[in-house]
Amino acid sequence: MLDDQQTEIREESEVGNNGAVRFLLYTLSSPGLEAMIQRMISLRRIAMITGLVCLLVLFGCSGNPRTLEVTSQKSDIPKITVVLNSLGIGFPGPFTVNDNPYLSDIEAKTGLRVEVIIPPSHRYEDRVGVMMMSNHTPDLISIADANWVSFYARKQMLTPLDQLIARYAPNLKERIPPEIWEQLSFNGQVYALPTLNEGIGLEMLYIRKDWLDRFGLKSPSTLAEMVDVMHAFSSLDADGDGIQDTYGTSFIEDLGRSSPWFGAFGVQLGQWMEKDGQLVYSNVQPEMKEALAFLRTMVQEGLIDPLFPIQTQQGMERQVIEGKLGLFTGTWYDTRGVLEKSKALDPRAEWLPIPFPKGPRGSGTFALPPVRSYQVIPASSTHAVEVLKLLNYIVGDGRDSLKLGFEGDVWSWKNGERVTDMKRHNQDHYRGLYANLADIPDEAYTRSRLNSLGQEYHLYDNLRFASLNAYPSSFRSLPTPAMTKYSSLLLNKNDMLIDIVLGIRPLDDFETYVSEWMDEGGREMTKEANDWYHLRRNQPGYEQQLQSVSGQKSGG
Repeated sequence: MLDDQQTEIREESEVGNNGAVRFLLYTLSSPGLEAMIQRMISLRRIAMITGLVCLLVLFGCSGNPRTLEVTSQKSDIPKITVVLNSLGIGFPGPFTVNDNPYLSDIEAKTGLRVEVIIPPSHRYEDRVGVMMMSNHTPDLISIADANWVSFYARKQMLTPLDQLIARYAPNLKERIPPEIWEQLSFNGQVYALPTLNEGIGLEMLYIRKDWLDRFGLKSPSTLAEMVDVMHAFSSLDADGDGIQDTYGTSFIEDLGRSSPWFGAFGVQLGQWMEKDGQLVYSNVQPEMKEALAFLRTMVQEGLIDPLFPIQTQQGMERQVIEGKLGLFTGTWYDTRGVLEKSKALDPRAEWLPIPFPKGPRGSGTFALPPVRSYQVIPASSTHAVEVLKLLNYIVGDGRDSLKLGFEGDVWSWKNGERVTDMKRHNQDHYRGLYANLADIPDEAYTRSRLNSLGQEYHLYDNLRFASLNAYPSSFRSLPTPAMTKYSSLLLNKNDMLIDIVLGIRPLDDFETYVSEWMDEGGREMTKEANDWYHLRRNQPGYEQQLQSVSGQKSGG
């Protein structure tokens, strides 16, 4: 699991180890994948020109004969090019993405040369889409967007992997759970290999216990009790500074970090749910209107920071650290981050994890999709075998060093338990970029890894709790053509929901939102989702796969 994902690596071009200049070609255009493909066709000529420039640079430079000899020897080793997202992870000097001990170890153990390209994170999917249409496609692309994978699989621009996996990546084939394969396949063929989340849960609810004690309040469990507590936090000078500058809770942009409140009404933003034998989109259900009405009232009563629509994750964490929120939705690993910082700034701050609020339709949070990222091989690559050998090593013999760090340096055994040197762990955090290419966790390994980071943080217990209370989407396949076409456009309509919560729009405008959503692609998406659903329900083993998905809630 990659715990911290905040900073950014930017790389427009770089000079390789052999002195050759590599040119990376990107674009910031194309609001939609279909339109993007049409525009990118014209970039083929640019890519050809770029290739000629590269040749001129290479052959126009004189070199040391000894250097040329070493380069000739290296050229006999298979080389693969990997494109991945930085995930906000940087490299400590003097190391770089292509010059560090972990990549050197991978190359030594696999007999491969690996060149890693990290495009700028902004609009990453569009940038790697440009690469797909160029004459210089990479051998492996790591991508988190299922719509992107679905689009290029339907265009037959990705390599089918079924037969290759069995022969060249047996470790991967053995460890990927049966219910995951459908999420990697199109028309019965596998087009991607997954990196999986360590659990389907992400969010937890934390409350200032010292504030509860200050006002003689007990820890709340129902929506009504939550409201009473937040009234105290927001109106009774909870931080004792004589200024009314605290809130009961807050969210972040796009209604992020709000899922426990929706869960109390039996819905989650952006999820498909089963109702009366059909799949329906939760955003357009009557229960969603009930949840919006509840949040609207909390904003009107001053319990929620009204600036949440422009609040970032980092901004809300700053509110937590500075003592401006008494209750917030964080992550299961915040005990090792923002809560420690809050305590460091104010030793009185005592944060307590609490159950999700019980409402008229239950409780819980949204579930992460089981697949965290997809690894795909462009159809134009001639190194599919080498790529699979690389991934097979990462998920097998290379797992310990890439997930945990080098034994004896970053971590060691003590009394039968792994113990991590946190300073070295943080210094070598970049190794997670390579581990993320083929990360298939299991429960025992996850428990050992998380406990090694400090059992006082309760990371494994938190992950398990979050996963047990997370409810997955009922659509579990690669996105349909309509989803690929309309999802991003319809997502923009969520601004109407935010306006309803803020009181800018009347509550009855929810019906307008539903009507527009259905008319502008949602109806077609719903039909395709149900075509998949009814076909899937009639296949043997469907119930067993449902049980497997439920089993992921354990965090394993």
